[in-house]
Amino acid sequence: MINYILQVILFQVLFLAIYDFFLSKETFFTKNRWYLLSTPVLSFLIPLIKIPTFKNAVPQEFFIQLPEIVLNPDRIIKESITTISFTDSINYIKILFWIGAVFFSVLFLIKLIKIINFIKKYGVQKLSEFSLIMIPNETKAFSFFNYIFLGSAIKETNRDKIIKHELVHSQQKHSLDLLFFEVLKILMWFNPMIYFYQKRITLVHEYISDAVVAKSETKESYINNLLSGYFQVENIEFVNQFYKKSLIKKRIIMMKKNQSKKMNQLKYLVLVPVLISMLFYSSCADNVSQEITESKKAPQTMYLNRNGKVTETVGTVESYLDVYLGMGEGYELPKTKELSIEDLSEGEKIEYLEFKESSEIGNDFKLGVKVFEYKNDRKVIVFSPSSFSDSNSSTEIVEKEEISFINIDKVPTFPGCDEGDRKCFSKMVQKHFSRNFDADMPKTLGLEPGRKRVFIAFKIDKEGDVVDVQARAPHNDIKEEVLKVMNSLPKMIPGEHQGKNITVKYSIPFTLFIE
Repeated sequence: MINYILQVILFQVLFLAIYDFFLSKETFFTKNRWYLLSTPVLSFLIPLIKIPTFKNAVPQEFFIQLPEIVLNPDRIIKESITTISFTDSINYIKILFWIGAVFFSVLFLIKLIKIINFIKKYGVQKLSEFSLIMIPNETKAFSFFNYIFLGSAIKETNRDKIIKHELVHSQQKHSLDLLFFEVLKILMWFNPMIYFYQKRITLVHEYISDAVVAKSETKESYINNLLSGYFQVENIEFVNQFYKKSLIKKRIIMMKKNQSKKMNQLKYLVLVPVLISMLFYSSCADNVSQEITESKKAPQTMYLNRNGKVTETVGTVESYLDVYLGMGEGYELPKTKELSIEDLSEGEKIEYLEFKESSEIGNDFKLGVKVFEYKNDRKVIVFSPSSFSDSNSSTEIVEKEEISFINIDKVPTFPGCDEGDRKCFSKMVQKHFSRNFDADMPKTLGLEPGRKRVFIAFKIDKEGDVVDVQARAPHNDIKEEVLKVMNSLPKMIPGEHQGKNITVKYSIPFTLFIE
């Protein structure tokens, strides 16, 4: 979700940059209005579009999970009981989001109620094209849908021109545009681009109304009318206001400009390569390497689907993944999103592969193992003897993904091992790590006693070099030591797939115990 939100904001930044640099100074006001309305919607839709052709244009990265490296193995047999406090289980980001959404919803309702109170308090004069509300002793002038609010202190000579201006807003439904951005502000109150969008479309609305009204009189006369009087401003973002000091200068400059040449409409074609680039980026986003992140363990929940009825039991053992078992005629897979091994954190990958190994009881019987998103923002391992009995099952997404990553024609080979010997490769990496890692160093860092997890990732490129070593550790000195050890691995014999040398990504969980 965070990646999706970041893409939405990034695309909105690009769309606004195009508007500011290429379109904002043109007199194609209606086209600019639709540009400012459509591009926020596109920014939400494009990250959801995955074009296979674009995705396949990025070389696939092969992935192998190596067995865990453990220092001080005598401590493995000792059970360590850990508890999760109430504060650790709270999703503060989600709470913060809802607090913001509720706050901006309340703010919106307060302003809406203020408009309704104006209508009720001062009454409505229904005219042929609009409804007029006169506000006593005020110089305010603004419109909301078919309602035009006019201060009674405004000079009679100015009222007709102001009403003509506000009537354009009413007829062209500009209030709908502003309400659209108010809704976006509630949903994405933390996104500054929404506020920039709203300011720009408010200005475009004024350009449109000015252009229409200025046709009925000279531009000089209309401009003098803008400058001649003092008007109060209502602090409501989703109403169209005749006089807003911050916009007056820009409106006058735009009215003095000559009509843009039709040839300048070609500037909108800048969108074409930008949209293609955005689609390419969003389609390939799943293939981009991400930082190593560790999910939190929680008491494991067992879900049992017996003949279509699901029951759940929360256990005492903590795990990264919950478990879902199914049996009987009415059994169905969860209807949530199915995941691949690349969608899992390092801890979740380890558990997934352990579950998969344990499920392979023999050649005649194998449990199907899948991973799905499920309840409470947790992922669930799904075991199903029946779902894999049909070799033509169309739901084997996770299994297919794993095959594409792990069943390489020739995996990289450690010097001295037989070609493609995975067990030898793993043992030699562990031996190299044990010999070169300073096991006494963590004891001097003042860390609390107990089990410490380190997650390591590296690649063996097409030349056999160990590259892109990454590590996440509880202390920076441990991280630096791990990087030093892994970068000292010897040159390997590169992996091959379909007759070509390939880059293979490895992941190793590493556990050390500090007394």
